Amino acid sequence: MFNPACLSLPRFGQSPHPDPARWAKRAGRFGTMAPIRCRRTVGSAASMPMPRQRPRLVIASGNAHKVAEISAMLQAVDLEVLRQPEGLEIEETGRTYLENARLKAETVARISGCWALADDSGLEVDALGGAPGLYSARYAPTDHERIHRLLHELGPTPYRSASFNSAMALADPSGTTVLEAEGVCRGEILTAPQGHGGGYDPIFWVREAGMSYAEMNQHLRDRLGSRGKAARAIADGLKHLLGVDA
Repeated sequence: MFNPACLSLPRFGQSPHPDPARWAKRAGRFGTMAPIRCRRTVGSAASMPMPRQRPRLVIASGNAHKVAEISAMLQAVDLEVLRQPEGLEIEETGRTYLENARLKAETVARISGCWALADDSGLEVDALGGAPGLYSARYAPTDHERIHRLLHELGPTPYRSASFNSAMALADPSGTTVLEAEGVCRGEILTAPQGHGGGYDPIFWVREAGMSYAEMNQHLRDRLGSRGKAARAIADGLKHLLGVDA
């Protein structure tokens, strides 16, 4: 059940977490997120207005490339964006992108006591029956090996249509998913990498952009990318629930 009290801001000096002792125990287990630094200024406390703290949103991912892309999409929103606690690993046992996104968002929200936004994405190649799909990140140990395996399995076939698929889920601090959205970006697989980027970006050609996904700037990713489409679909509800305006 969504708890509106989670939107209230902590008073100066109070912990933003409902149970500091429990959070300290969890933080010691999983590592810490970037702390908030408060600075007092000289003068009468009674005459100074209380500073407004921005709502906190944790990106539920340990993938630095994904965190950077989602953070860039949220730059226009007045939020304090944090990474999930270091050392936290969540097993993705869902049968769909949305199930995995919910699992990650809800787990990180419960652990951190903050709002959490999670994404689950995958590349689906039509000639490979939708593979690698949900197993895109586990197709091989590294990006280079994943690309090499995919190109090897696809071979010289001219049928190279594919899609990037993304799902996003927003969980409130109690660990309940309150918003979710999906996005799809159609394209085709190149015969060799073009551009520099993470994941399968260098071999995914986006016809509308006339370039590989790796070569697209942030504006094009926001407009044409699967993650950008999912983010736009969830943006208005996110801003409303967290009480912020772009």
